[in-house]
Amino acid sequence: MNDRPTRTNEDGLEAGTPDPADGERGHANDVTEHRLKYEGSSLTKSELKEVDHRMKLRPLAVYEIVRQEGEDELTRPYRSLWWSGLAAGLSIGFSVYTEAAMRAYLPEADWTPLLDSLGYSVGFLIVILGRQQLFTEITLTAMLPLLARPTMAGVFAVARLWTIVLAANLVGTAIYAAGIAFDVLNTPTIVAAAIEVSREATRGEFLDILLRGIAAGWLMATVVWLMPSAKGSGFIVIVLLTSLIALFHLAHVVAGSVEALTLVFIGERGLFETIFGFHLPALVGNVLGGSALFALISYGQIADELDEHGN
Repeated sequence: MNDRPTRTNEDGLEAGTPDPADGERGHANDVTEHRLKYEGSSLTKSELKEVDHRMKLRPLAVYEIVRQEGEDELTRPYRSLWWSGLAAGLSIGFSVYTEAAMRAYLPEADWTPLLDSLGYSVGFLIVILGRQQLFTEITLTAMLPLLARPTMAGVFAVARLWTIVLAANLVGTAIYAAGIAFDVLNTPTIVAAAIEVSREATRGEFLDILLRGIAAGWLMATVVWLMPSAKGSGFIVIVLLTSLIALFHLAHVVAGSVEALTLVFIGERGLFETIFGFHLPALVGNVLGGSALFALISYGQIADELDEHGN
């Protein structure tokens, strides 16, 4: 004789009794849904809700969140994109300036670069948490809707978004770079450090910067992909991953534009040399890392779970 207590579902029905309302719980896995519906659970209703709350998002759910963000960005008005992109270009300058300030005031030691690189995250925190349009973020978000429904209209929409945001970002970085070069805040010690940081960040041949750009694009796409699952840890995700761009001397076309144009404004590098020697390989690398690699791989891992409409 089985002395095990009868299990019930959350409406008090015996296990094995179908309960239409039970399906509204929306478990990610059909096996879990069926098991709890027909076999019940020894957990209380509140405990089951806590389990649901703590469940990790499936890749398909993360994909849907990022895709919806991309769809929103693709349909935003021109002016909204421009001003948001300009704000991001100005804000990202604080990454370079803060890294330079930390380098200027911290003692020279083997561990100093670890702290310097944390300062590089400041601009990214402002941009990402402030929901400003940064080109290296939208390389992933804009591509997911296009991959789901590839059309010429989608291609033109992506091209429109990328062009507007990148142009606005670069205008903002040019303004910030001029501010550093002409020391508008009267901080010569920080400016000297910023010039040193700029030389390090923009040094290298075309292929070298291209490869560093691919790695930076991958890291930025990773930030975007992790944010839906980060919940209250978004701050930490942004700081840890974006600081690696500075620590590894990777090439980020927007933040790097502040550094490259600073050298142009002080007369150390020519504009033509900067555009074709830094901006172009960094841009191509960021797009390859964020779109061609990360977006395709991220889409590939959930493609078989989508319906015939790409949903």
